[in-house]
Amino acid sequence: MASWQSILALLPQTQCTRCGYDDCEAYAKAIAEGSADINQCPPGGAVGIQKLAEETGKPFRPMNELNGSETPRIVVWIDEEWCIGCTLCLPACPVDAIVGGNKALHLVLENYCTGCELCLTKCPVNCIMIENASGDKTGWAAWTPEQASEAQKRYHNHKIRKI
Repeated sequence: MASWQSILALLPQTQCTRCGYDDCEAYAKAIAEGSADINQCPPGGAVGIQKLAEETGKPFRPMNELNGSETPRIVVWIDEEWCIGCTLCLPACPVDAIVGGNKALHLVLENYCTGCELCLTKCPVNCIMIENASGDKTGWAAWTPEQASEAQKRYHNHKIRKI
């Protein structure tokens, strides 16, 4: 049986919650204990499902459509004409890729943005825009293990700051 740590290492670390869990670690633990299937991570895509199938010994299954679909990786950016500096997007970003202060323009550090989209629903003026960051590439073809590792570190630091 695969450990949750070995399963976690195969997830893209976007912390997007599309799997139905609070973060990638919670999803990895649910897979390890058998309460979640391996096909619930749209950012990992078909390649991610295959990796999880190999690690867990479970059969490959197509992406669960209830969790979304495999799409190109996106990043967000903030339209400076509309941003009112409310700061509601700051705590929503699980990797602290949005910076700014109260009543000041906010900025997305695009190289750290995981494309989770969690900030979108927090913005009261809809100034956060989506941009395709990977062209036609999807899943693990659009996201590298190095990016996943950086995102995991940033998420860990974000959780510590929230305590």
